[in-house]
Amino acid sequence: MSSLHSPWDVRHLPSAEGKTFLVTGGNAGIGYFVAEQLAGTGATVVLGSRDPAKAEAARGSIRSRVPGARVRHLRLDLAGLSSLKTAADSLRLDRLDAVVCNAGVLLDHPPRRESADGHELMFATNHLGHFALVRWLAPLLTATPASRVVTTGSFTAKSESLDPDDLQSTCDYLPKRAYARSKLAQMLFGLELDRRLRAAGSTTLSVLTHPGGALDSLTPSRPGVRLRTTGERLRGLPAGLLLQGKEAAAWPAVRAVLDPSVRGGQLWGPRVFGIRGLPALEPVRGHLADPALAARVWAASSALTGLDPDWDLG
Repeated sequence: MSSLHSPWDVRHLPSAEGKTFLVTGGNAGIGYFVAEQLAGTGATVVLGSRDPAKAEAARGSIRSRVPGARVRHLRLDLAGLSSLKTAADSLRLDRLDAVVCNAGVLLDHPPRRESADGHELMFATNHLGHFALVRWLAPLLTATPASRVVTTGSFTAKSESLDPDDLQSTCDYLPKRAYARSKLAQMLFGLELDRRLRAAGSTTLSVLTHPGGALDSLTPSRPGVRLRTTGERLRGLPAGLLLQGKEAAAWPAVRAVLDPSVRGGQLWGPRVFGIRGLPALEPVRGHLADPALAARVWAASSALTGLDPDWDLG
């Protein structure tokens, strides 16, 4: 029976023995819990992280909770576009069953900051870096039957708009607005990628997820990664009626990687008002349902990264 009609058990995941998954930002936050949960399936999990020390701490934490876990580190700086082909090549894998495009940066205060390549920093890290990384991973992904590109968007992105002529918020920069726009661009990329994969006859799927509302104060401690204080836990209790911790926020991405009933072009998020609870299928609507806008974002992203817009996805 399809798992769309039978319960998906977040505590008892199917085996993924022999498979390999890359999680960007897998050393901390929601990405850490995505990696921890995927490691429990018997798969090899690659943590994409800029910081080797933090990645090693995450590896140690996962192994302490998942005996025999297969976890490795990939040095990955999504804000440095010129480094991403080298990073993808250094994986040295013969299969890649999924990449979870999870890593992201959220700046809290002005001024507007730029990457070394001259791009607005959140747009560069959250969107352009993943756009380029997936392009360089595409040959490995499309050579792996039924592989998946899972793009972690944001609940806030669904109510934001995007100007293809000012994708990097040069005219009206506000940190939270620029963040939401970067995540909307990422989600539009994921949908356009799936359209292109289908047109190429590929078995690779591109799927969107979002984590809903996730707070550190509701997140269980992981020694070496992050410890929750007693004060944080107590202060977070009222918020637990509406929001959730990052362990639960990882569930939509984990389901998008593992559930055989998931289809390309779908959006998965928390079941309760899109902000907490078990992972559920959500409608793709609003700006996300505009293929012309997605195609313009793809073209602009290709130009900004210096990549040919017509990837080989066959």
